[in-house]
Amino acid sequence: MNRRPTSNRPHPEAAPPAGLVPNSPHPWVQVRSLSFHPFIYSRMIQSAAPNAAPGDIVAVYDRAGQIFGHALYNPRSQIGLRVLRHGPDPIDDTFWRERIAAAVALRRETLKLDQQTDAYRLVHSEGDALSGLIAERYADHIVIECFSLGIFQRVEMLQQMLADALGPPPTSRDGPPSWKFVVRADERTQQLEGFRLPPTPQPESRRLIIREHDVRFRVDPRHGHKTGFFCDQRDNRLAFAALCNDASVLDLCCNTGGFGLLAKCRGKAREVTALDLDEVALELAKENANLNQARIQHVHADAFGYLRQLITNGKQFDAVVLDPSKLIATREDMREGRQRYLDFNKLALQVIRPGGILLTCSCSGLLSRDDFLDMVRHATRIANRRANVFNVTGAAPDHPLALDCPETSYLKAAWLRVGQ
Repeated sequence: MNRRPTSNRPHPEAAPPAGLVPNSPHPWVQVRSLSFHPFIYSRMIQSAAPNAAPGDIVAVYDRAGQIFGHALYNPRSQIGLRVLRHGPDPIDDTFWRERIAAAVALRRETLKLDQQTDAYRLVHSEGDALSGLIAERYADHIVIECFSLGIFQRVEMLQQMLADALGPPPTSRDGPPSWKFVVRADERTQQLEGFRLPPTPQPESRRLIIREHDVRFRVDPRHGHKTGFFCDQRDNRLAFAALCNDASVLDLCCNTGGFGLLAKCRGKAREVTALDLDEVALELAKENANLNQARIQHVHADAFGYLRQLITNGKQFDAVVLDPSKLIATREDMREGRQRYLDFNKLALQVIRPGGILLTCSCSGLLSRDDFLDMVRHATRIANRRANVFNVTGAAPDHPLALDCPETSYLKAAWLRVGQ
């Protein structure tokens, strides 16, 4: 029988903290211990005000009864508190507007991303001090992904604030320019956080066309993986393409074809093979190749079996990119997921010509950079290939790192030159 963990039960009511801020607009929650990580797990909550409801903004007090900050509260979730701000100042509409305006300014004014692309991350959750909120721009659409009940409850307000901060989109095919919103949350998040996305009266799937480094992509913001496109690999795609002049390229786990297409269109690769097991994603990869008049061989196959067949046939490539989906979603997945990364890499290393390039990636935030590189080292020994790492990169800068939240540095990309 599956039982709800005790850490997810509502927290007991107790006397208010000693330093309770008078006339605070927010209910109080007192915790046993604190750190500056934005997540405070449910098991660390000592007690809560009788009127503190799931999704509320609450004032957080330490064990001594002193104010620590303010957070989104959800006693049903493993992450009981998502800290938004430290100190006594309450959370109001001005707080949300200022945080969103700062996130937009980073992308548009500091990074000047509009000059490179019309697809980028607008809000990176903890990286922009807005825990539980992901927002990405695709042409005239904004996709919001909710990771917390509190964000889901405020999504209409957040949509309006994002639209205000951005101003009208530069173009629109449907009359007066206005942003179109898509709201998403994966099934696991909805179960853990205790909310359900309403049945969508939204129009059927509509594939948008976005641009990245003068290459065009069709994006499905309603049904594609995550929010429809992997903006985090933007800079890595361009850097990989620069190494592919007149090269034979293998794009493993290609999804909608980003690395292979940049290698062909910007890098002038001689030939590109792009492989994925997801038929829907691969069809979109084919459409993207046609959209750019790029000749790419697309293969629908399991990457493990395909690589073994290449090894048997002695087929090798000048450059290989390995970018699998997240293989470690929870700590319980660590052992099996790390083994899968190892198996992937030891096979990929064997289909690279001497002097060739391997770009190997992991988007599993629970796998540290050091552990990832240790896995790569182990893979080279098993494959009996010499290799040196000439670069290690991460996500594009529209995915900023929160210094108190190492999970925001989730993407690792190791660049190897492979010898004999």
